[in-house]
Amino acid sequence: MTKGSIMSTAFSAVKDAGTVLLTTYKRDGTGVGTPVSIAFDGERAFFRSYDKAWKTKRLRHDPNAQIAPSTMRGKLTGPAIQVRATLLEGEQARTAARALARRHRVLQAVLVPATHRLMRYRTMHYELRPDPS
Repeated sequence: MTKGSIMSTAFSAVKDAGTVLLTTYKRDGTGVGTPVSIAFDGERAFFRSYDKAWKTKRLRHDPNAQIAPSTMRGKLTGPAIQVRATLLEGEQARTAARALARRHRVLQAVLVPATHRLMRYRTMHYELRPDPS
């Protein structure tokens, strides 16, 4: 089985979801779920947040997370999978931004970037990879 087919299998539960419930972990191990928009570029999965968000702070401490398909309000609609979040920079972050803008044309191409600029937030792009453990 190739790396691409492993990722395809791992993300099959969320491939059709526009929103996933991202569960990140506090220092005491307690999980905190937050709905986020997800987008794909080939076999790569991305989401964005901003520098002052609690989930961003939790990911800085522990990049292990869990994603599950959900509604925009965070109601689960499918099974969860273990992932690892990696902060992207430069061209990789621009690739993630383009993927999000393509998948969520109004929300991620216009509204979220405008809000981040207005609030003077630094936008953080993450790649999600299946955690084999």
